[in-house]
Amino acid sequence: MRARRQRSTSSRAAASVPPVPSPLASPRLRRIILAYTVNRLGSWVGLVALSLAVFDHTHSALAVAALLFAWQALPAFVVPALVARVEASSRGRELSGLYFFEAIVTALLAILLSRFSLLPLLLLAALDGTAALAASALLRAAVARAGREQAEEMAGGTGLRGQSAEDAAQEAERRANAALNVAFSVAFIGGPILGGAITAAIGAPAALLIDVGSFAICGALLIDLHPHVEEAGGDSVRARLHAAWRHVSGTPALRTLLLVETLTLLFVEAAGPIELVFARATLGAGDRGYGLLVTAWGAGYVLGSVVFARMTRRSLGLLLSAGTLALGTAFVGYAAAPTLALACVAAGVGGVGNAVEWPALISLVQGMSPQQLHGRMMGAVESLASICLAAGLALGGALVALTSPRAAFLVIGVGAVTTAGVFARLTMTGLQAQTDEGAPARAISASTPPEPAPE
Repeated sequence: MRARRQRSTSSRAAASVPPVPSPLASPRLRRIILAYTVNRLGSWVGLVALSLAVFDHTHSALAVAALLFAWQALPAFVVPALVARVEASSRGRELSGLYFFEAIVTALLAILLSRFSLLPLLLLAALDGTAALAASALLRAAVARAGREQAEEMAGGTGLRGQSAEDAAQEAERRANAALNVAFSVAFIGGPILGGAITAAIGAPAALLIDVGSFAICGALLIDLHPHVEEAGGDSVRARLHAAWRHVSGTPALRTLLLVETLTLLFVEAAGPIELVFARATLGAGDRGYGLLVTAWGAGYVLGSVVFARMTRRSLGLLLSAGTLALGTAFVGYAAAPTLALACVAAGVGGVGNAVEWPALISLVQGMSPQQLHGRMMGAVESLASICLAAGLALGGALVALTSPRAAFLVIGVGAVTTAGVFARLTMTGLQAQTDEGAPARAISASTPPEPAPE
């Protein structure tokens, strides 16, 4: 009875919340989203150029894999501490400093290509990836904070108080995350194409210099964005990391959520090496068929990001479950698809699920954590995703080597569907989360706030 009463009260409060303004109505949020889009496009251009250059110099797929591992997986072990260090500084321009640092490192990479040496290149790639992941985590926290501040300004103007004001703030955070997800989807589908075209036209070193320009623009746009967070437990990196760990350890719902998400990410990332062999060997579609599968997934991701942006009043738990289920269904669809056309349909479904599942997870983690821990929690999530990328690629390669592409897709598809069921179970039981201060955090709840009452 108590749980029902709490949800009913929350629903009545939500009904009195007026529509939250679009994130694009805030000049600050517009600037953050623009900076993020420019940065993601530039990063894709740089990564494609660097990957092609490494392959041209070494003629080794293993060398390209080492580059991706250095750029994406190795930084995962450093990023949480770097985020904590940046948040501890009161100077206020460290976020821009990370982007300017990336610009310098990328310029060095462009110079290094003229006298190619793999080991120094991998070291610079690891430094670049570390700064990139830390900046992404801090930017996600900044977007949520800016969305909340936008809602607080609205609440002050409309006289909202208490639970109604908090509901408006939470919805504004979700809208801001959704806008960032749409920006990511645009870069996700356009960045690799742009990177390949630019590299083919002007060469890898010049493409990397374009990437340098994107970092410089991003740093300039965010020069006044201050990631510093006051911490009652102390300003040392160790104390800040301990506070984040204590929060996760003391919040059963959050801990369970992250454990299940780890399994989900392993299954999703395992699809990469399977998909390439599936397109070439199983379907006999060659590189063109593989390109069509990737394009279909990207198109689905764009569609899914729009869907998520339009469902800001739906249960995050249900969206997380549905997105994960769509991913699992897509992989099972791959396993059963007799033709390239049907495989592309499955890829589109997977892209939609991917675009819904990830921002739902981000919003849930933020909603179940105190605002002062958002940066560190986003750093932990980004690091978790990077580690799962490396482990998932190894898992996918092993499954293909031991079985077949169809069997491998069936295994990871069933695995993803299973984790979707766990997410749904958590959602339907309304597992409550408690922060370490004892105040209730947002539950993974199946309840859906009603639309706001007409004025």
